[in-house]
Amino acid sequence: MHYAPISAHNRLVLASQSPRRKRLLEQMRIPFEAVPSRVHEHAEADNSIRLAKKLAIDKAIDVWPGSGGRWVLGADTIVEIDEIVLGKPNDEAHARQMLQTLSGKTHRVLTGFSLLTPEGALAHVEVVATDVKIKELSQDEIKRYIQTGEPFGKAGSYAIQGIGAFMVESITGSYTNVVGLPVYAVIKALLDSGALEGYPIVSSPT
Repeated sequence: MHYAPISAHNRLVLASQSPRRKRLLEQMRIPFEAVPSRVHEHAEADNSIRLAKKLAIDKAIDVWPGSGGRWVLGADTIVEIDEIVLGKPNDEAHARQMLQTLSGKTHRVLTGFSLLTPEGALAHVEVVATDVKIKELSQDEIKRYIQTGEPFGKAGSYAIQGIGAFMVESITGSYTNVVGLPVYAVIKALLDSGALEGYPIVSSPT
């Protein structure tokens, strides 16, 4: 079945209020509206890939009924090290513990994303993984970084696109995936599913 593609008059619905995901879609000039889902991010699954996939689908499904018959994109990012999932820190002590765990090691960032058709059918689901190497962090660096306030609200207690870049020694894989949305994979999925007629989106002449 053919559905109307995403356009300025038929905006994509992003099932997230993440400022990082919104910024990435704005950067790619994809017309969208952000609608937060009510899905609890502490769901369970037998491994991180299935968890990221489940949360991405659940978020999109939760938002779809109010989408007005538009394409819906759901996403969830998970930070994992030694098969342990690091969520968002509860407080300063929790953030310190996470950063100490990441210090001097390589961890994996998984972003699952799902795409629902205007009728609510699952058009695409995928999980993209990126390996991130964190430098050895001193206690003073950890303390100062926490004092900036940036770790809070971030999976793994850091933001690669912010001050946290100082601690990232190297990455293997998609950079935007670590920010919160694997842009290459998302645009490919939008094109393959027919949600986009073409890309880049060219504005109609006024």
